[in-house]
Amino acid sequence: MTQTKGHKRGALDGVRVLDLSRVLAGPWATQTLADLGAEVIKVERPGTGDDTRAWGPPFYKTREGKNGDAAYYMVANRNKSSLCVDFSTGKGRDILHSLIPKCDVLVENFRTGHLAKYGLDYESATALNPRLVYCSITGFGQTGPMAERAGYDYLIQAMSGLMSVTGETDGPPTKVGLAISDLVAGLYASNGILAALMHARATGQGQHIDISLLDCQMAVMTNQAANTLLTNENATRMGTRHPSLAPYQVFEASDAPVVIAVANDGQFARLCDAIGLDGLHHDARFTTNTARVENRTALESLITPLIHARPVMCWIEALATANVPCGPVNTVEQALAEPQIAARNMIDIMERPDLEEPVQIPASPLRLSETPTGIRKVPPTLGADTKNILSTLLGLSEIEIAALRKHGII
Repeated sequence: MTQTKGHKRGALDGVRVLDLSRVLAGPWATQTLADLGAEVIKVERPGTGDDTRAWGPPFYKTREGKNGDAAYYMVANRNKSSLCVDFSTGKGRDILHSLIPKCDVLVENFRTGHLAKYGLDYESATALNPRLVYCSITGFGQTGPMAERAGYDYLIQAMSGLMSVTGETDGPPTKVGLAISDLVAGLYASNGILAALMHARATGQGQHIDISLLDCQMAVMTNQAANTLLTNENATRMGTRHPSLAPYQVFEASDAPVVIAVANDGQFARLCDAIGLDGLHHDARFTTNTARVENRTALESLITPLIHARPVMCWIEALATANVPCGPVNTVEQALAEPQIAARNMIDIMERPDLEEPVQIPASPLRLSETPTGIRKVPPTLGADTKNILSTLLGLSEIEIAALRKHGII
């Protein structure tokens, strides 16, 4: 894979991924691999490509003033190559069958069993390449009574119980403000792929990774699920409050909301001193976290008017000095403008020749000292690398490539 001049080798340099996924969970997993240095070949439908290219507004504008790719597509497809192939055709399938032996990983997120008719299922793919790590990402997994159903993030948030614990106590169930089930599944998928790659390198044997959005979301229900299993009591919505910690919530300052997150008794004592409740931490109702949770309402009634008396920045400064976790409730725009975000280089800025403005997306949060992540490729235009991949990896001539394009196969 061509690297940016002066860029160190990535941890996954030399690993090639055939990416048959689209939308978010699969592309999020493969972008993580790409950021770590893997060569990712994104397989897309000729003419339309990944659905998220059209998931807007907003869209990036082309130099001709037309709608280009949506921001949604850009955020999950950095450092990849785009190969257009219609694998519903025999010749399209032949192209992918020829690429599989040249790849280390295949990622797909089609409905369970869908790829078998194209000879692209796990059994068919590993017959072509026994060392292949094959990762399937579906809504409900490869087994169970719902295995063949389509699964979407919103549905998974609802079914997993996540929506039931999100929102105000007296309000309706609420979804998280982004596709958290897709993102979590993508992260679990990339972890599983890395583990399977180590096994394949050691043994020469690939394996099938079965990632279910519902499984992954249930796993990250963590304390809410564990509490329910222990007590047989349903977890409920608590707004910004925490079921097991207090005070750990949003309070209203005089000008805006502020988060105070007290996680231990020492922090609580320092909070009391900082906000003018000297000695309150000796009150038997509040001496331990368990006591504070049990007497949450009384504690809030003491803290709330004091916080409301001063503006947010006063509290952020005072509590930072006291070493009590505290912060603003930012808008997305405010979060992007945080000095800490700039200091950590958490915004990627990339130029794509067809667009009139730079592509700006959140950067990889991975910080590896010897094999750092970085921008090697802007999210590709549809089919940008088709000719190069077919000629370089498969040895097709320009005449053969032109014939495939003429018949709409690429």
